[in-house]
Amino acid sequence: MKLAKTLMGALLAIGACTTATAEIPDEKQSVRLNTYILLDRTGSMSDLWDEALSSVNAYVGSVIEPDDGPQVDNDITLSVFDAQDGLQYDTLRRNVTGEGWKALTNDEVHPRGTTPLLDAIGRTVAMAESDAPEKAVIVIMTDGKENASREFSREGVRSALSRVEDKGWEVVFLGAEFASFGDADAAGVDRSRQMAVSKDRLSQTMDNLAKKNRAYAQELADDVEFNEADRAIAEEEDVKQRKGTN
Repeated sequence: MKLAKTLMGALLAIGACTTATAEIPDEKQSVRLNTYILLDRTGSMSDLWDEALSSVNAYVGSVIEPDDGPQVDNDITLSVFDAQDGLQYDTLRRNVTGEGWKALTNDEVHPRGTTPLLDAIGRTVAMAESDAPEKAVIVIMTDGKENASREFSREGVRSALSRVEDKGWEVVFLGAEFASFGDADAAGVDRSRQMAVSKDRLSQTMDNLAKKNRAYAQELADDVEFNEADRAIAEEEDVKQRKGTN
């Protein structure tokens, strides 16, 4: 009887240890974030092109930077657009991990053409929908107004971005030395997700945006919006004073 009790006690102790071991969680669960960067490649971007390319690279460097939250596994897509007898839409990076990112340079892409902004947004939304990620942010960077779209109307883009919102994805609209957001308003992008950015603050702004996007992916923030501190970093008021808002 004494031997049986001893054996039973040993078995119970082993079971308790096994249960405790099974309940130990992973130190850090990973989350996935898909970023779709849509960069205006039109001729008017020439004066700030180097800064725009550097800002995209800055975003990638920041979004992969570890922090105290869950690990973020990144899939980053970069598309550029302009119009030359119709939409010219080129995807230069497709679902690239941050670690596998090749720095974007002038040797790879340069400004040209006019601005089919609505068509480019529509194409980007379609690409994101084909990937169907759980968490996604669409980042639109442009310095001008729509003037060349043939495929999408404002209503069509508004409908596409409404679907994005329904999925819980985020859309932000950055005006590069540009503060006239009529196209963003018409497409349904909320004012809290629009921001004018000075040429010299593009990289800082994209670095800052990457941190916000990480927090969204980690569910430390419900959404991606720009506050007063973000707008100060971007020197938004300075852009509005110099460029106007119409």
